[in-house]
Amino acid sequence: MARVTYIFGVLLILVGLVGYFVTGSAHPTALIPTWFGLAMVVGGFLAVSPSESRRKLFMHINVTIGLVGLIGAVASALHGYGHARSLGIDPDYKAMTAQLTMAGLLLIYVNLCVRSFIQARRSRQV
Repeated sequence: MARVTYIFGVLLILVGLVGYFVTGSAHPTALIPTWFGLAMVVGGFLAVSPSESRRKLFMHINVTIGLVGLIGAVASALHGYGHARSLGIDPDYKAMTAQLTMAGLLLIYVNLCVRSFIQARRSRQV
């Protein structure tokens, strides 16, 4: 799962950088996916270990980072949409696209991690 963490971390970094440059480098909050991606890449690096307890610890930390990012991205997208609509204006579709892309990636990542944890637990019980 550490390699999967690397991949999703790099994808989040790309989402953040693309979002930042698409907005004309005017909105530094567009880099939020980049920071989550960077944390996941570092966590993935730390999860590569022959020690099972260390690997488990860092993968659980990584999935927690992913879950916090998922909840934050969904909440931010919903808040931005609701706020714009309450003012009677169109929402910032570029920001919403980046937030929902981040949420989608993290939803897939968290799902893969949970499945991996369940499979690992079942294999130990046999």
